Amino acid sequence: MSTEQCSRLDRRFEHLKREGRAAFVTFVTAGDPDMETSLELVRALPKAGADIIELGMPFTDPMADGPAIQRSSLRALANGMTLKRTLDLVRQFREDDPDTPVILMGYYNPIYQYGVSEFIRDGLSAGVDGTIVVDLPPEADHEMCVPALEAGLHFIRLATPTTDDVRLPTVLKNTSGFVYYVSITGITGTASVNAAQVDAAVTRIKRHTDLPVAVGFGIKTPKDVANIASIADGVVVGSAIVNRIQDNLDPDGKPLADLVKNVTEFVHELAQGVQTPK
Repeated sequence: MSTEQCSRLDRRFEHLKREGRAAFVTFVTAGDPDMETSLELVRALPKAGADIIELGMPFTDPMADGPAIQRSSLRALANGMTLKRTLDLVRQFREDDPDTPVILMGYYNPIYQYGVSEFIRDGLSAGVDGTIVVDLPPEADHEMCVPALEAGLHFIRLATPTTDDVRLPTVLKNTSGFVYYVSITGITGTASVNAAQVDAAVTRIKRHTDLPVAVGFGIKTPKDVANIASIADGVVVGSAIVNRIQDNLDPDGKPLADLVKNVTEFVHELAQGVQTPK
């Protein structure tokens, strides 16, 4: 991939590999709790320690997401967030940050409604580096994965504890950027990660690919981050951060004055877990 957007993600992993540490990947939902606060928070994440930002595309029926991220999607949608505004948020973020990779994570329905070719074109134009589309299996690669790769947009695939060695090559066939390993069976934010099981899974995945492997789901504390950072090439934290956003809302769902400060302080604490070289 030769585009600036796609090389940005590759460069970040290459840089971190030279540093001898894992990437810290933060997930927040675009537009949660509102567009203005969300943009301020996303702009603050790199300084707090985020190496890569996953930005959730709000959707009414997020099947893989637990209650925390479901609520964040509903808050964003209630405040007028759309896929177009999500791309606008990325575009505004890029005005000040040309380097931090941004991955859009979500579901196919909003992309289908937007138009696949239009989404790929507008995503690249806005400064998106890649996408994770949870409900598009490899059998549907013609729908979006192949067109995205041909346009120069990374298509990042999920592997799970139930993805066996027979299925794994199919999952990895058109994956690019990195492999996202889902460390638990079930939905986000509902169980804790088991480092020993993750270690075995990452080792197995790496037998099939040279791509970096990032691990998410069930990672909630700086200790969790440190444990997974010693195993994987990237550590993803989502629900714990989204819960911290919710904790900083008033009874009417409006952001408290210190929301961005409190959330980024928490992100900074989590990010310390990747700072020790492997």
